Amino acid sequence: MTATNWTVRVAGPAERSLAKQVPHRDRDRILEAIDQMRQNPFAGDIVRLKDYPIAYRRVGNWRILFDVDSDARIVIVQAVVRRTSRTYS
Repeated sequence: MTATNWTVRVAGPAERSLAKQVPHRDRDRILEAIDQMRQNPFAGDIVRLKDYPIAYRRVGNWRILFDVDSDARIVIVQAVVRRTSRTYS
């Protein structure tokens, strides 16, 4: 049994995106990536957004936007968005 080191919370907008906008095959990959963040939220394809206080993790054409509270060891998934030319504007 592996220890879970981080608490991961999924905010309402991210839950709604996963339920309504993300195709099933992509949803499974995104949920797996979110689950992996319980072990180490900094592993994988992580990028800190310029001029934003949050980071994102790439999963194909999708981005998991999240905040990290290192002291409390909490990851808050704020949104799941499809990468387009207007994603971060």
